[in-house]
Amino acid sequence: MKPLKALFNFYLNSSIHVALSLTALVLVTGIQIEKQLEQQLLYFVFFATITGYNFVKYFGLAKFHHRSLATWLKVIQIFSFICIGFMGYFALQLQFESLVFLAVLGSITFLYAIPLIPKRHFIDEHQNLRNIGGLKIYIIALVWALVTVGLPVLETASSLTWDVIICGIQRYLLVVVLMLPFEIRDLNYDSIKLATLPQTIGIKKTKAIGALVLILFFMLEFFKDELDVSTILSSLILICITLFFLLFSKKEQSGYYSAFWVEAIPIFWLALIVMLG
Repeated sequence: MKPLKALFNFYLNSSIHVALSLTALVLVTGIQIEKQLEQQLLYFVFFATITGYNFVKYFGLAKFHHRSLATWLKVIQIFSFICIGFMGYFALQLQFESLVFLAVLGSITFLYAIPLIPKRHFIDEHQNLRNIGGLKIYIIALVWALVTVGLPVLETASSLTWDVIICGIQRYLLVVVLMLPFEIRDLNYDSIKLATLPQTIGIKKTKAIGALVLILFFMLEFFKDELDVSTILSSLILICITLFFLLFSKKEQSGYYSAFWVEAIPIFWLALIVMLG
């Protein structure tokens, strides 16, 4: 059992799971805009997500403890360097417009982790975007929405229709709600200066706001020019599952509640759309 648990923990800690979730959302967009996505786009998103997330999560640890890194962190470092190579290979196969778009998103990710911005804009000595009070989940949601909706639209040269704009807004709202169980879990660890939503208004009000956002997500479905029963049904099931995990989230979560189950919701959504389609 121990080897299996260690392998599963590596799967989570190395960001493979979150990469699959984000790639699943890209595929959802492909279905929504009725475009066949090229494999190089999917591979790029997968390896770029692993690279970006591991960079954000482990940059500080690697910087200050390079000579005394734990074995698991060294393995993740090696794995991440391999993923950088694959990311670069598949990036060269993307459209030029997509690369420019990705350069902007890459800059946001870089500023999210690296202390470069003047101290006067920050809540403490860490000069990066993730430490601006109350901004964390909105930056993550913006990047996820742009990658999972904007990138497929660019890469397939699709028109920026009203339905695409609504999909982008919905994606942003969904990711904001998916982040809330993580913010509730991290109440025991986050500095109060981060001013996360649960820190600012409490857990109950955070869940209430999350529920309202999910309702808004569902209502936006009816503003699209093209509607079908399977899309409405899959969206309804999606918000019910997401609401379930939001309402039952708490500070004392199991190690896999948010990191695996909540993170797996986009994968389940993709499977649901495929089955109902």
